[in-house]
Amino acid sequence: MRPLLRALLFLIWPLGLLTPALTAAQDDASAPAVLIADELFIANDRELIARGNVEAFQGTTRITASEIRYDRSTGALTITGPITMEDGEGITVLASAAELDGTLRTGLLRGARMVLNQQLQLAAVQIQRVNGRYSQLYKTAVTSCQICEDGSPPLWQIRARRVVHDKEERQLYFDGAQFLIRNIPVFYIPQLRLPDPTVDRATGFLFPSFRQNTEFGLGIKIPYFINIAPDRDLTVTPYIAPGTRTLELRYRQAFRTGRIEFNGAISRDDERPGDTRGYVFADGSFDLENDFKLTFDIEVTTDDSYLTQYDYSGKDRLDSAITISRARRDEYISGGLIAFKSLREEDVNAELPTLVADGIYEARYFPQRLGGELRLALNAHSHYRYSDDDILGRDVSRASAEADWLRSWTLGAGLRADVTLGLTTDLFNVTQDSSVPQTQSQISPRGAVALRYPMVRSGAGGVTQFLEPIFQVGWVGGDQIDVPNEESTRVEFDGGNLTSLSRFPEPDRRERGRTIALGVNWARFDPDGFDTSLTLGQVLRQDADPAFTETSGLGGTASDYLVAGQISGQNGLTLTARTLFDEDFDFAKAEIRGDYFGQRTTLGGSYLWLQSDPGEDRDQSIAEIAVDGSYRVDKHWTANADWRYDISISRASTAGVGVTYQNECVSVGFSIDRRYSTSSSLEPSTTLGLTIGLRGFSARKGTETYTRTCG
Repeated sequence: MRPLLRALLFLIWPLGLLTPALTAAQDDASAPAVLIADELFIANDRELIARGNVEAFQGTTRITASEIRYDRSTGALTITGPITMEDGEGITVLASAAELDGTLRTGLLRGARMVLNQQLQLAAVQIQRVNGRYSQLYKTAVTSCQICEDGSPPLWQIRARRVVHDKEERQLYFDGAQFLIRNIPVFYIPQLRLPDPTVDRATGFLFPSFRQNTEFGLGIKIPYFINIAPDRDLTVTPYIAPGTRTLELRYRQAFRTGRIEFNGAISRDDERPGDTRGYVFADGSFDLENDFKLTFDIEVTTDDSYLTQYDYSGKDRLDSAITISRARRDEYISGGLIAFKSLREEDVNAELPTLVADGIYEARYFPQRLGGELRLALNAHSHYRYSDDDILGRDVSRASAEADWLRSWTLGAGLRADVTLGLTTDLFNVTQDSSVPQTQSQISPRGAVALRYPMVRSGAGGVTQFLEPIFQVGWVGGDQIDVPNEESTRVEFDGGNLTSLSRFPEPDRRERGRTIALGVNWARFDPDGFDTSLTLGQVLRQDADPAFTETSGLGGTASDYLVAGQISGQNGLTLTARTLFDEDFDFAKAEIRGDYFGQRTTLGGSYLWLQSDPGEDRDQSIAEIAVDGSYRVDKHWTANADWRYDISISRASTAGVGVTYQNECVSVGFSIDRRYSTSSSLEPSTTLGLTIGLRGFSARKGTETYTRTCG
């Protein structure tokens, strides 16, 4: 029946023309309208009546109704509901009756409800459409909460005498707005403007957060977002509390080849009366020509305790840096400058290397006649202290040139042989230190032969096991020159440098003499997801190196035993551990980290133990436990907690708990955080935080949908 009616409509209703031109003109306000129905007839020679599954189209607007009457003399449409109007761009209007013009862009809808982006609903006595752009709603209730048929009020709503929705600007304008929780009025705003749910970025206030702090008292943060342009924005957040007046700022800008972001704050508070306090953190990255990349970060604060007191950062050493680098398949170039500032009480910044410059060039070649791989590297470093005192103000610069040739062979029965030959030249310049010569140089030849015997075994269920014994003989020539140890004060012995010819992190120290490295790598891979790996290792050397600290695990002629492993399961459990111990099972250090990611639970924890070591400025052993996790109680409630405990002093460092509630229309978070650390400028403090967000006035992040059950 419908094809016949379409043909009849095409012939007799001058308002609608089913032609290919309609498709091209759908977005034009003057595009012709189309009407489809089960039943169609003409009354009084001037009124066209369509009944039964009626659909009307004009441009991007589509209306479904039980009956539509078209008056040819006036060009008006009288529509009988229930009516559903889909206006494109996520706008849906439901009404009981309507009177519209022939373009469906102007008219009146009664008993109407507008739904924006399937998030925000606006119920009104009537809606007046103007030119397809504006919708004026009278005696309106606005909410993103589920409306139950039993008449119970939503969790929150905004009632207003009039609401105007600007489709092009995607804004909502309220006259006489009243905010209610359930049916209880909370506050009244004569004029209010809010973005509709389709807007990602709009200038205006964001939802405030409340903060109760033992140092500053009960305060509120009211962020104001300024959409400067599509590629930049500014957020201004006043923080008002009895003990502080703070203004927080965040600026972001995107460029065609990069981005920048600045975060900062300025404060006047009772902690330091009369002083202006603040901080600036900034970072950015840019793609330059010829594959180069520029990155930078800035970290500045007015005093040592500001960041911690205001919970902006837990860092106790700040670094501002700028770096230009390029990474290609066979080449790496990097140059950078770093400025350090310590916030620790025991540090004197003038006596620390606060300005550091580094330059690196690395390249590799594959000579056909010689075979193998040839690696060349140039490395330059300099650090500067502001102090002019002898030794305490020592400044050091160095330059290194390295060349290495590497080649591997596969021998009989699958035995792998790796050969390394290399030569390094180092030049040092030390100033403001009368205890050592100013200029020194050294040449360090080196070589190593490593044998590996990788073995693989497949078992039932597709399980694969991998076993690889390792044996390496190495030698580094030359003598250690008398330069201060400025960069290699902390040495880590792990599976990554088991077969390195020098396990010092920087060239100001190098291992010398003959060494033997012994190790075993074992791994088990299960298709069901339960994977395990284990590394065992030890280093034997001709002569002990006094530059290795006691807890480095590399002191003496025989290093400590290295044991490192990982377990990961399909159920979301991951366990990683590493330790060093000697033949008497005296442990130098140990660390373990475990994580569990379940459907409703996430849990992470770590344990760290470091033995006392004066060589690393650690007079007492350090032991610490850290735990963090969350539990999803149900679809709406989530609880989280974190705890850090210092075993060495038998006191917690930090602790926090929080709970979050989310449904289709509101997000509420409450947290309690306690900081136990003390210093001359910092006292223990407790912070209570409350954040409330109303869904429906901004683009919802994520794909999860919350629905309230009525009944």
